[in-house]
Amino acid sequence: MRNIFCLVFILVVLQCQAKSWKMVWSDEFNYCGLPDSTKWVHEVGNIHNNELQYYSYQRIENTKVENGNLQIIARNENYQGSNYTSARLSTDGKFNFKYGKIEARIKIPLGQGIWPAFWLLGQSIKDVGSPKCGEIDVLEHVNNENIFHSTMHWDNNGLVSFEGIKKFDFQKFHVYTVEWDKNKISWLLDGKKYLKGKINKKKHNTDEFQNPFYIILNLAVGGNWPGKPDNTTIFPDTMKVDYVRVYKKE
Repeated sequence: MRNIFCLVFILVVLQCQAKSWKMVWSDEFNYCGLPDSTKWVHEVGNIHNNELQYYSYQRIENTKVENGNLQIIARNENYQGSNYTSARLSTDGKFNFKYGKIEARIKIPLGQGIWPAFWLLGQSIKDVGSPKCGEIDVLEHVNNENIFHSTMHWDNNGLVSFEGIKKFDFQKFHVYTVEWDKNKISWLLDGKKYLKGKINKKKHNTDEFQNPFYIILNLAVGGNWPGKPDNTTIFPDTMKVDYVRVYKKE
């Protein structure tokens, strides 16, 4: 009887662990054409950081879904007064979440002046601005560096930053993940944890991270961080996303 009880207990524990996360939102990109407008918003124009691209609106040359992947494409072309075009997709006004797990399987482009990113921004940005709204950078990469960057920004001069794993094969897809609860934010690469930031608001003045955030995927050209493209930069250049998934604890 005792052995049977132990076996049942182990099975229950394993079952609870297996069901610890429940998917609440995703885009698997198993369709063709423009990104799903019920899930994604195209942010338009020259937005931040002295970037050189013009983010276009629902333009198939800059965003399209085919072969099971979202493609965000940066081009060297004259458009709306800019010499480059690209796209920035967000779930602003469509979907946001507080606490949980978000992951995306991404293949990023390389090149001088190229700046792909997968990140979260506080939904309160229109009311309080940045950095008071909070920001969680799951993945950023610039130029031809052999590292990637993960960062957490908040008010009160707050910053937790990590320069990712070196000798990293950016020519392949990888799964970039953030797990977030009321006490901490953890970053994972292909399921392995590499960074943690504490967000207990009583100790760290991080109230921003106790509010909802929305998702952003973008591919910038130029800007304060990467600098300008040069004659080694190959266009068009493409950021590919296999899926984006959000989970909550059951």
